[in-house]
Amino acid sequence: MLGWENRTGDMNALIRQGAASGLSFLGFLEKEIKVFLESPHRKTMIEAEEYYAGKQAILGKQRTAIGKGGKKEVIGNLPNNQLVDNMYAMLVDQKTNYLFGKPMSIVTEDEKYGSELLNLLGSKRFMRMLKRLGMDSFNGGIGWLHPYVDEKGELKFRRFSPSEILPFWVDSDHTELELAVRIYDVQGYEGQQPRTITKVELYHGEGISYYVLQSGKLIPDVEKSDESYLVQDAQGEKPKTLTWNKLPLIAFKYNPLEIPLIQRVKSLQDALNRITSNFTDNMEEDIRNTILVLVNYDGTDLGEFRHNLKTYGAVKVRTVDGIQGDVKSLQIEVNAENYKAIIDIIKKAIVSNGRGFDAKEDRFGNNPNELNLKSMYSEIDLDANMMETEYQASLEELLWFVNAYLQFGKKLTELDEKVAFIFNRDIMISESGVITDIRNSEGILSHETLVGQHPYVDDVQAELKRIAKEREANLKDFNSYEGVFPKGSVKNEDE
Repeated sequence: MLGWENRTGDMNALIRQGAASGLSFLGFLEKEIKVFLESPHRKTMIEAEEYYAGKQAILGKQRTAIGKGGKKEVIGNLPNNQLVDNMYAMLVDQKTNYLFGKPMSIVTEDEKYGSELLNLLGSKRFMRMLKRLGMDSFNGGIGWLHPYVDEKGELKFRRFSPSEILPFWVDSDHTELELAVRIYDVQGYEGQQPRTITKVELYHGEGISYYVLQSGKLIPDVEKSDESYLVQDAQGEKPKTLTWNKLPLIAFKYNPLEIPLIQRVKSLQDALNRITSNFTDNMEEDIRNTILVLVNYDGTDLGEFRHNLKTYGAVKVRTVDGIQGDVKSLQIEVNAENYKAIIDIIKKAIVSNGRGFDAKEDRFGNNPNELNLKSMYSEIDLDANMMETEYQASLEELLWFVNAYLQFGKKLTELDEKVAFIFNRDIMISESGVITDIRNSEGILSHETLVGQHPYVDDVQAELKRIAKEREANLKDFNSYEGVFPKGSVKNEDE
């Protein structure tokens, strides 16, 4: 059987193939769910979330030595540091805040339509969700957003974890969904005993069907009934159920191949943790943990000898048959510079392979000009450009549901579909240089464009309204002086 990530093409054909082999539709889903839950791709998604939280492979590190029979044995009396230098989490936070740290601008010519879009997609609540979607995309290679209409008739958005969604795509480019299955665990009780219940939600053309997964079998969920996506009140009559013309589940991809960020840097992150932990182990090993050579000092069990040495820090030396006894130690010098050089190399490799930027970059010295800053941001810009292309397509798909909702609720009948979503990247800039360039562009570019490029402006439309209000107030003040000066003594600059 193919992996779940390769399940593309005509879903009806797949179902017909299953039926021909005596497999029902639910049986088909059960097998696909089993493959998905055990797939390496899903395990990578879960691993990425754990690495972000600091639960990394180094936490299983043990100090071992060759024991009897050549087998490794765990040594418990040696330093065993398990240090996590979480560069991966730094990369995820850095890239998320770079692209989603500032509010997204929504530009449209229709003022009323723009106001509705700002209420739905420009709110702080949605911006926070978009930022979480970005983190999902980095960790899982893909994020999922579910638009729905709540009981009050308001359009809302729900985010699903990447490791919960099993998609069935129509095409090999993964641009259109045929079906989607959400699998997630909830805590419940069986009698007095707590247990984990696996819930399954099937998203299809007519609505959502609810199941419970027990011993690999799907059974209807008695706690939830199947439902449609939309319900229209018929004013006292039986409510009318409607459906979207599209599956209300939108994929937000990190890149076209849906490759998680962890796959680029995991081996480097593990190497960094190992080197740092081993260095700390070596620095903590003192004379009582070094290798000791005993000369003419028989008759004492080595374990007892080490115990006494560890307890008292000294041993008695005696003469045996006229030969002088002696204790020698093998000292191993720890070259900290070697470790430092390797750690620096690995950290730079993590930043480069993860396509981030080094905020502590010192190669520019005291000359952080515009060209140097652009050079520092070049790699993260390449990644952000690719991700923004994917997100623009996803936002366009989301806009379809927003427009359908506005028409469904009769809030707007005519919609201007020319909408631009502008990601305002959180990039370090030379503000004085940008302001100078804006001044030099007056008369060449529109006033709205110049205001939108100003580093101190977050909301362009609000700033334009404030400017217009100030100009109107200044004009009133100017008109109040009419008659004070002799006629013709004050001329308009435009005259």
